[in-house]
Amino acid sequence: MTITYWGHSCFRVEQEGYTLVLDPFTQIPGLPDTAGAADAALCSHSHFDHNYTDQLQLSGRQDSPFAVRTVDVFHDDQNGALRGPNRIHILTAGGITLVHLGDLGHQLTADQISEIGPLDVLLVPVGGTYTVDSAGAEAVVEALKPRVVVPMHYRSGEIGLPVLAPVEDFLRLRPAGEIRRYDRDGISTLTVTADTPAQTAVLAIAGR
Repeated sequence: MTITYWGHSCFRVEQEGYTLVLDPFTQIPGLPDTAGAADAALCSHSHFDHNYTDQLQLSGRQDSPFAVRTVDVFHDDQNGALRGPNRIHILTAGGITLVHLGDLGHQLTADQISEIGPLDVLLVPVGGTYTVDSAGAEAVVEALKPRVVVPMHYRSGEIGLPVLAPVEDFLRLRPAGEIRRYDRDGISTLTVTADTPAQTAVLAIAGR
């Protein structure tokens, strides 16, 4: 399974020539609106920075290799009273399971953890304000126990929403020996196989 970071919470996920886009965005400082061709798009919730599909050319192919499940959670720690619902997407293909948490705003319950189940890759928001913060993200990682952790929804220099914290706040909580700074080499794509070692992978934003 190949994962490419498009910035904010948006990723392109590919398997067997089929492409899914997760949480396409608009109006993110420093980034162009999400655009391009894909076979399908999945959105965690209805906010502009997670559901902008206007510039995506979607094929509508029905032969997806991905099995897709969802778990309904909240965008805040008050059962959605502040920011509404949020949907976790769970994608499985080629023996790899990837979980995209969207704008998760609270700690997961035991039932939600069980419903998500075993996973290989976790795409987790870490910037706080609208989601769990770095400490909250670390607690979610510890609860779900993925092999590969990919942080998202943070600010990097002039890129990203101004109120978000930088990824470094989260990285300080991760095992130092498992951190891979692909962003320093401009690498925005990670291919995950059964042999990919445990790591926290910081990806560059594609096209930057």
